[in-house]
Amino acid sequence: MVHRHENSKHSVIAVNEKESVIKALVLKDIKQPYELEDRDDLTPEPGEVVVSLKAAAFNRRDYWITQGMYPGLKLPVVPGSDGAGVVTTIGDGVDNDLIGREVIINPGIGWGDNLRVQSDEFHILGMPTNGTFAEQVVVPATQVHDKPAHLSWTDAAAVPLAGVTAYRALFTQGQLQSGQHALITGIGGGVATFALQYAVAAGAKVTVTSSSEGKRNFAEKLGAVAGYDYRAEDWGKQLVAEQGSPDLIIDSAGGEGYKTLLNIVSPGGCIVNYGATAGPAPKFDHFKLFWKQLQLVGSTMGSPADFTAMLEFINQHQITQAVDRVVKLEQANEALAAMATSDQFGKLVLEIG
Repeated sequence: MVHRHENSKHSVIAVNEKESVIKALVLKDIKQPYELEDRDDLTPEPGEVVVSLKAAAFNRRDYWITQGMYPGLKLPVVPGSDGAGVVTTIGDGVDNDLIGREVIINPGIGWGDNLRVQSDEFHILGMPTNGTFAEQVVVPATQVHDKPAHLSWTDAAAVPLAGVTAYRALFTQGQLQSGQHALITGIGGGVATFALQYAVAAGAKVTVTSSSEGKRNFAEKLGAVAGYDYRAEDWGKQLVAEQGSPDLIIDSAGGEGYKTLLNIVSPGGCIVNYGATAGPAPKFDHFKLFWKQLQLVGSTMGSPADFTAMLEFINQHQITQAVDRVVKLEQANEALAAMATSDQFGKLVLEIG
């Protein structure tokens, strides 16, 4: 039953009028485990909705926050950017049809009007705004989208941040076309795994790198034509000899290995970076940049248009994200510990509802 509640500020519409506490994970200090707390039911402001979460997912960002290695830290906070669930309460000005809707959440809030770059107000759900590692989350109504019908709750929860980051890097920034050769470095993480699946679905020839033979083999099961160990001194020459030069490289590492990417990318090709986990390249070869007429492009998250296009692409190609493991909300610290070693292939997901 749907009920409307009035107070001095505004009214909300809820699926039922039972008031209860919710479970939420809280990060209170860096390098400390999450604490599971009881909190009051959330109440939306005008233009907002409450989503009762069925599942949430980890991103590398969540680990960096716990280590104090993320800008603008504000603690305590309920972490988590990715989530999927059911809209159970809406604030003033929100369409009543959203009540009961199965949704996936776009965690990138306040992108702004410029599709080329995020605004100064842009932030990601889960820090500083309380996020999805809880039984409920409150977000602007503009941030919820219909859950792809072919996805389970755990698969859907794994999509948002990594999915839109991969989509923007590949298509908006990288302009990937069918028949091109795309190299995805560091396969196994959420973004790289999505990029592999998207590129294969788009008709590209895909190669990958990883120091793990198991991850390279699994990538080939997902459609990669070959995988290479980036620790090998001649891996780039081997890739070019066997598969030809990549037209597009999607990279999140940077660092010492970036010079190999400049060497192997095809003339007129493009390298898109969505991270720099290995730090800056120690020596940058400007001659290769201009002589090969390369495009070096940065990419961060995605605009609302990217998110909508990503969901259309996932629905069109019936893409299901690779999920490494699913744990209960109470086991979140175990999943967090696993992120420290980066041994997973695909996403780590919290089952909530």
